[in-house]
Amino acid sequence: MSDRFIMQNRLMVALDLENKSQALKMRDQLMGHVGWLKVGLRLFVAEGPDLIQTLTKKHHVFLDLKFHDIPNTVAQAIEIAGNLGVQMVNVHAAGGYDMLQKAAQAAKHFPDMKLIAVTVLTSDGSMSAEQAQAVAVERAKLACDAGLSGVVCSAHEVAAIKNACGDGFLTVTPGIRWGNQDLQDQKRVADPAGAIQVGADYLVVGRPIIQASNPADAADEAVSMMCDAQYG
Repeated sequence: MSDRFIMQNRLMVALDLENKSQALKMRDQLMGHVGWLKVGLRLFVAEGPDLIQTLTKKHHVFLDLKFHDIPNTVAQAIEIAGNLGVQMVNVHAAGGYDMLQKAAQAAKHFPDMKLIAVTVLTSDGSMSAEQAQAVAVERAKLACDAGLSGVVCSAHEVAAIKNACGDGFLTVTPGIRWGNQDLQDQKRVADPAGAIQVGADYLVVGRPIIQASNPADAADEAVSMMCDAQYG
């Protein structure tokens, strides 16, 4: 297995698109360049489970719906996600320990699916960097204690979370930008090399790839930076 293939399978592309047609076109453009596709609220509400089942035929899929509700409702949603064949799904750590634990119990029925928790959104600019890190670590420890596989966090919190929860606790890192790309609504960002250097397990990239003139080239550029940081 090549170093490049390993890094392709640590890169997740967020399909922040309007409909199935656009999503499948992007999937085809990225075939062989990335291992994961992420489906969020916008696309899932537009197209529903059928799209997820189509995407899982050729890619790993991260279903990013950030479940946050009463424990039984979230557990039932996790079971449905598992039955769709996704390899990763998330809940919001702010839902509390009981909700997290119930979700983790439901996820155990799907050994190939990772359950992770959102700590602090990378678009949240309401806290200082120190406050964001403290909240992220606290929520990561809660998720770890409840039996989850990892968390979503910015690159700025990865090292502290790994220190608190162990190297095997997954960190999935959005807010990835490089070069002169517009930050848009992101506040706590890092480039692909920087995220890998601090220990991020997976990188989530949306607009810098899907809005590029050549998405495959943009994905390849991200993978090259990841490889250089890990193996260079």
